[in-house]
Amino acid sequence: MTDPAIIFSPASRFNPALKRALNDILGGTAASVLTVTFGLSYSLLIFAGPLSPYLSYGITATFVSSAVLAVVIGLGSSLPFAIGAPDSSTAAVTGILAASVVERLETANLSGPLLSPVLITLGLSTVLTGLVLCGLGLTRLGRAIRYVPYPVVGGFLGATGLLIALGAVRVITNHPLQFTTLPHFANGTTLLELGAACAMALVLYLTWHRSRSPFGLPIILVGGVLTAHLAFWITGVSFDHARALGWTFQPPPQAVFVLPWHTDDLAHYPWFAVPDLLGNVVAVIFVTASSTLFNTTGIEVAVHREANLERELNVTGAANILTGMLGGYAGCSSISRSILNFSSGGRGRLSGLTVAALSLLMLAVAPDLLGFIPKFVIGGLLLYLGADQLHKWIIESRKRLSKLEYLSLIAIIVIIVTWGFVPGILIGVIIGCATFAFSAARVESIKYSFDGSEYRSSLDRSRDDQDVLLAHGGNIQGLNLQSYLFFGSANRLYQHVKQLLQERPECRYLLFDFKLVTGVDSSAAYSFAQIKRSAHDLGVELILVHLSAAAEKVLRSSDFVGEGVTIIGELDHALEWCENELISQHQGLVQEEASLRDWFTGILDSEADADALIHRCQRLEVEAGDIIVQAGDPADSMHFILDGRVGIMVPADDRTTRVRSLGRYTTIGEMGLVSNTPRSATIQAEVASVLYVLNTHQFDAIRDEDPALSHKLLTYFVSVMAERLTFANRTIAVLRR
Repeated sequence: MTDPAIIFSPASRFNPALKRALNDILGGTAASVLTVTFGLSYSLLIFAGPLSPYLSYGITATFVSSAVLAVVIGLGSSLPFAIGAPDSSTAAVTGILAASVVERLETANLSGPLLSPVLITLGLSTVLTGLVLCGLGLTRLGRAIRYVPYPVVGGFLGATGLLIALGAVRVITNHPLQFTTLPHFANGTTLLELGAACAMALVLYLTWHRSRSPFGLPIILVGGVLTAHLAFWITGVSFDHARALGWTFQPPPQAVFVLPWHTDDLAHYPWFAVPDLLGNVVAVIFVTASSTLFNTTGIEVAVHREANLERELNVTGAANILTGMLGGYAGCSSISRSILNFSSGGRGRLSGLTVAALSLLMLAVAPDLLGFIPKFVIGGLLLYLGADQLHKWIIESRKRLSKLEYLSLIAIIVIIVTWGFVPGILIGVIIGCATFAFSAARVESIKYSFDGSEYRSSLDRSRDDQDVLLAHGGNIQGLNLQSYLFFGSANRLYQHVKQLLQERPECRYLLFDFKLVTGVDSSAAYSFAQIKRSAHDLGVELILVHLSAAAEKVLRSSDFVGEGVTIIGELDHALEWCENELISQHQGLVQEEASLRDWFTGILDSEADADALIHRCQRLEVEAGDIIVQAGDPADSMHFILDGRVGIMVPADDRTTRVRSLGRYTTIGEMGLVSNTPRSATIQAEVASVLYVLNTHQFDAIRDEDPALSHKLLTYFVSVMAERLTFANRTIAVLRR
């Protein structure tokens, strides 16, 4: 972009200070064209319907606001070329606030003029908006609005666009667009006015929307006015008759500057309606604050200059306080006018003063000018502004938002238009938070997973140890976690761990690496407690790595950290610890399997049959007091007791009595396995024991696939039962003495 400030001609004949001043005046003049044009449309938007008789006061409030905002923001902004003025969004919510005041007064059947309560409400809301903006700037909390979900802001601003469009219909027809007023729109003249306004909006879109020429907008509007008057002349409609038909505005009285802070007006103000108006006041504050932040960011991007955000909030707040005290309404820095000023050569603070001077000049010119302007010209401009806002947030935002976010944006627009801004804000924030939670829950909390056979510690080990880790590394499973763990993502982690433990029953050590985890909430701690219970039931040890102090505090609060959970600082040290445990256990298992093989070889008289039976059995390790089988349960297995001692318990009166105790190298449950009868007694471990379980399915498989081994087992079962029967007979004989 060529900088007009550099090529200004004739530059050689002026000193640099005068050149800059002329550039600023030229840029401010170009920006003031938009300020004047938009200002007239905002006046008609706010002071419509029952407030239309007070339009001259609305014009005064508009251009006083434009002048004050332009002066204060122009003199104090960190962007010297910034132009302040009422914005389309702030004007829309201000119009809603004014309409709400009128509605409350009509509902209460209060007599008296409407002007004073409306001006007082607008002034108070603007002062309050300024105080809030200054508070956000001084406390540096202004950036917090950036944490409001984007669909909420988009829905809010999209709703203001729709309200501007609906306000345009009211300006054109003098009737709001509602079901109860639809008969008024059946009039042919009304339909023609709406059609002309739509045509005007289309012309603005096809021309000025694409060029953004500083003088394009007034040329188009003047062309629309001339075209309308030419049409009146061709059709033989006089100017007075056209005004009577509603094609043009009634010329308002000369604009009068009035301060709303008279004692009588304040005494008769309907203070009872203030609670009902708070929602709309909050909307004014929210829209002005968000517009200040977003417009400042937009100007930064467009002109490649950095602004001081806190300073912008403070200056805009001070401007609104002064504007409210003078009876104006809220505004902020304008993107379109600031960029237009910059493009026209304005770089200094004189541009804002130029806009302010021309705005004050309009106080004398605007009422007479408005009397010659057809309604469809200003109405078409408002339709264009509303449609442009709607297009930005309903059409263009679809490309940037996910389907869920876009649907929430549409829902917020509908809620605001139907029930108001406060329900829209509250429900919008709830929808935004729920959408974020749903989206964040879909983000995978597991960056990657690994097991001990593919990912090991840095400790060099012997070939035998390496073989053990290669064969049994699947006993070590690791999960590298990431992002923030909350109820959604943590529950998915819990489901993943459950599936992992089902698919990897050999897992005995489960590592969680928290290195990339940014935080853990209390609901996630509950999910980890569920993980601990599932792991404990399967005999899995949990190891936590890179656990921060804050995350450890949260997990301890849910009793997750404790027995069965080990915390190790580094992943390499954690892997080394698990490998050492695995190698140590494997060495013990090798000895255990050798002892089991010797026992089975003695039973079956064959090492091959012993190995075949070992592969059919499942190892079971129990602690003292554990119930191995319960009386009355189906007899679906038998147990080989390799180490330890178990007792056979039968009920006797109100307690259970041990009738027999079995030690190592004995079996139990073989009779039920053969006869398929329910358990006749409870088997309980008396000390920590190691058993090998042969279930019904494996026993049937041996019978079908290896008859010789099945025959040997049955022979062994018969010999065991014979020995126990002989022992029982001897006991009975002793008891008979």
